[in-house]
Amino acid sequence: MDAKPMLLIVDDEKPTREGLRAALEDHYDVYVAEDAAAAGLLLEQENFDVMLTDFRLPNEDGLKLIARAKALSKPPVCILMTAYGSEEIAVEAMKRGADDYIAKGRLQIDELEMRIGRALRRQKLETENTELRQQLDTRFGLENIIGKTPEMVEIIDTIKQVAPSRSNVLIQGESGTGKEVIAKAIHQLSPRAKASLVTVNCAALPAALLESELFGHEKGAFTGAHERRIGRVEQAQGGTLFLDEIGEIDAIIQVKLLRFLGERTFERVGSNKTLTSDVRLVAATNKKLEEMVKAGTFREDLYWRLKVVEIHMPSLRERQADVPLLASAFLKEFAKENGKKIGDFTVDALEAMMRYGWPGNVRELRTSIEHAVVFAKADRVTLRDLPASLRAPAVPSPSVAATSPEAGGPPIAELSVKDAERQLMIRALQESGGNRTLAAQKLGMSRRTLHRKLHTYHLEGF
Repeated sequence: MDAKPMLLIVDDEKPTREGLRAALEDHYDVYVAEDAAAAGLLLEQENFDVMLTDFRLPNEDGLKLIARAKALSKPPVCILMTAYGSEEIAVEAMKRGADDYIAKGRLQIDELEMRIGRALRRQKLETENTELRQQLDTRFGLENIIGKTPEMVEIIDTIKQVAPSRSNVLIQGESGTGKEVIAKAIHQLSPRAKASLVTVNCAALPAALLESELFGHEKGAFTGAHERRIGRVEQAQGGTLFLDEIGEIDAIIQVKLLRFLGERTFERVGSNKTLTSDVRLVAATNKKLEEMVKAGTFREDLYWRLKVVEIHMPSLRERQADVPLLASAFLKEFAKENGKKIGDFTVDALEAMMRYGWPGNVRELRTSIEHAVVFAKADRVTLRDLPASLRAPAVPSPSVAATSPEAGGPPIAELSVKDAERQLMIRALQESGGNRTLAAQKLGMSRRTLHRKLHTYHLEGF
């Protein structure tokens, strides 16, 4: 059986507070207090679900007590009672955080219980919405964008800057670089986050169906249109429309999309009625739209409409230094998902990942780590656990596998990811004859990033 909600009754008139206790104790765990001081002590000791307080109290009125209660980390539902009912008091009570207001002269127990129950349900819903928003922030916000290379730091700064605006955003980059993750973060950090993020994969539908998918259609508009359909543009009202692979849309859709971006108006297929929709557009493509414009396959005016803000997602080859970070994050995710206690990589496995070209970018890395977790037999991912495509070009020589580059160092296979990164930097500097520019190129990071990491690992004098 669930515990009863805890109710605090504050009233300086004993007959009133005891009468309310007797009437409500069947459904609530009732506490009583005769003044604000006693109520304050109880509020510090217990987490009350509801506080029912009189307006007129000795030393401190009920409005101040409500303000104190609402300042708690877990504030109760607060309902103000008074025999001096007035609209001014009601307004002031709501400003102080009261959830409801009731005149004592017209107080009916059934109505009071109804109001308490309604306020509790509203508070529960607000709490659930807050928790859901926090989950969404974690899943789709900046926490899900992993990377510390200068390129990724710049992208994160751009997202923070552009998210609150209404401007269209064009995300360009190779397949698998994480363009959809960026689109979700922009939406989740925007004022439109409470509305929907609606995604359309433009490459997945032929032109005839894509128009209906975007703008909807009327019943009988074409063969098979047995009922009216609301398009994605309407579904995204007040939110964000994400058009993935926008480079695939044909000339007719380009014209209709251009009109919509200019006027925010459209017609469903088979209708002459003009409709409007307030959406923020984020588009992504793995094609070079500027070259398509020059070739005449993509409208220049649409290109400039889309490219109010442009974000270029670097390939994983261009941000090789982020591979350990991404790999560790995916390892944690898939180890938990598969119920395995795997916390790290051996250095030969990490070296293989650092040397690999990653033609499939972050998507391929994610799949590779999932594969490795499935096949891992120990508490660390080894080289043999990785897919064959990573193993072949990255098998280190016996001398490299046996020891670290530092004389007398521990076996390289026993190092953690951080130690491995340190050893990789030392090795790159050795192979480059101390030339930091060449070493940074070997490691796939900028010279500035290398300098920062050398400082972190106390290798400035290397």
